[in-house]
Amino acid sequence: MTYGLILLAHGSSDPKWRAPFAQLHEALAARLQTPLQLAYMELSEPSLETAVAELSASGIQRAEILPLFFAAGRHLRRDVPAQVEALRAAHPHMALTLLPPVGEHPAFVDALAAVIAEQAGDALST
Repeated sequence: MTYGLILLAHGSSDPKWRAPFAQLHEALAARLQTPLQLAYMELSEPSLETAVAELSASGIQRAEILPLFFAAGRHLRRDVPAQVEALRAAHPHMALTLLPPVGEHPAFVDALAAVIAEQAGDALST
């Protein structure tokens, strides 16, 4: 079964806000062999619907959606799951899984702590 990954950001009408996500996507796509799409939940393109359609058209049968959010608020508890359910109905041949947000991953917490400590001029003790 072919697999793809969708990086899901919130979205903004401001291109400067979107730039870091586009750069992240570009850098990861160059490093990974997994088909990778960047999508936005709202206010921006490509939308989650567009990203799923593109993966589906390329023969992907299973995709995971990784929210680039710090935490699971209303959007990740209600809005995105509703989008994913609609996409499952529209693409019944494709298995879609919504992953926990990156902010809940221990490696993300460690990386963020290191950045904060560096900005504060502190060394992290392990």
